[in-house]
Amino acid sequence: MLRLGPIAAAARRLPAGPCPGPLCLAGSRGSFARSWPPAGDRRPLFRQVRAAAAGGERVRVLKTPKVRAGSGGGAGAGTLHPRAPRVTSPFASPQETLMGKYGEDTKLIYELQDQGGELLALRYDLTVPFARYLAMNKVTNMKRYHVAKVYRRDNPATTRGRYREFYQCDFDIAGQFDPMIPDAECLKIVHEILSDLQLGDFIIKVNDRRILNGVFAVCGVPESKFIPACSTVDKLDKVPWEEVRSEMVGEKGLSPEAADRIGEYVQLHGGLDLIERLLQDPKLSQNKLAKEGLGDMKLLFEYLTLFGITEKISFDLSLARGLDYYTGVIFEAVLLHQENEHVEEAVSVGSVAGGGRYDGLVGMFDPKGRKVPCVGVSIGIERIFSILEQRLEASGEKLRTTETQVLVATPQKHLLPARLKLISELWDAGIKAEMLYKKDPKLLKQLQYCEDTGIPLAAIVGEQELADRVVKLRDVATREQVDIPREKLIDEIRRRLEP
Repeated sequence: MLRLGPIAAAARRLPAGPCPGPLCLAGSRGSFARSWPPAGDRRPLFRQVRAAAAGGERVRVLKTPKVRAGSGGGAGAGTLHPRAPRVTSPFASPQETLMGKYGEDTKLIYELQDQGGELLALRYDLTVPFARYLAMNKVTNMKRYHVAKVYRRDNPATTRGRYREFYQCDFDIAGQFDPMIPDAECLKIVHEILSDLQLGDFIIKVNDRRILNGVFAVCGVPESKFIPACSTVDKLDKVPWEEVRSEMVGEKGLSPEAADRIGEYVQLHGGLDLIERLLQDPKLSQNKLAKEGLGDMKLLFEYLTLFGITEKISFDLSLARGLDYYTGVIFEAVLLHQENEHVEEAVSVGSVAGGGRYDGLVGMFDPKGRKVPCVGVSIGIERIFSILEQRLEASGEKLRTTETQVLVATPQKHLLPARLKLISELWDAGIKAEMLYKKDPKLLKQLQYCEDTGIPLAAIVGEQELADRVVKLRDVATREQVDIPREKLIDEIRRRLEP
């Protein structure tokens, strides 16, 4: 069976995070219960709105739509860490919560409308809902992980692990800490996950939004065009520089001279040596933002050297991450090729993880604009699965599709009571067992089911076995079978299932 055990192992230092909830999605529009508070909850909200109206200002009111409430810790909340409550995140939010935070990708957000006419949107990622949770609950310090579905109105590409509904695994560190220590831990966790999964060679690209903005400034780009230029630079991993330059000039309105100057920087990549060189650059060294970003990048590489992972880290000025909410360090993990002798061509799925620092996002949701520095990373689970599945298919290995450990089988007719009695004993002993839901299935069909689904053991009880008070235990892979006394069956199954 395919598992993401290394993700759980890498998250061992992290407290429990939000849990996914079910959703049946039929299209880009749906019908949901109204999200306006019930009568008993309205008075504080009305006072807030009335006070804001009297002062002539528009107050930001944070509320959770009644699709599934976000919640924190407390009695019965399943807290696994005294300082980090279990958090749930609604799959839909007021539309204005998500708009204006994803740059050009805003067009990929699924928009909805409830019965009362309120505009909602399905969550695009797990970062914005987390920032919103911190603001709503006035949380200023938290470390968490979260595995849940997100939704994007994108063009599906199933062979590359790209879907409209898919799972992400996020972990984030929120709080005011010394520079680059949490950032380095995020990169260490990504390195650990990708190494343990043995997906092949990979590289983790890192950059800093402040460095990019400094590059744009010294190249003569107006500040109003920083974000459009950033989204164009972000395409450099997919298209050559000539196409990126053409889009900058033709669509984003940059001058050819500015685009050429940008090209001299964004095609650079390296390590500490490149950082030192850019710190001495006559133009960048005079830009405050670029200087701050390069200083932090140097510190980050020093910490990553202590972690022993710099051989997989590349300081890459072409990395931009198109989302608007990033404010500092950004990173993206990319698979370089598939080390698999059975695969003739490399399997390319693009990046499998990405993230960065988003220090201003929580403040966008806080009524008083209070900021909580945050850094986090998101793992694309479906993209990783697509690689593992293609590797299994190419190698001819069977994909285990169940956690069942034992199939209870019978070789003759009229033995359903014997199967039911034996499977009940296995269930009571905590063994994962199942049987076919037919009165008299053929033995060959039962054994074929084991092979197709990857069930390792078959417990066969026939007329002779009943008379001898034994069970024939069959190893499905080797097809070897041996008679086990009924009273010793549980212990023998447990012994065989030990790792």
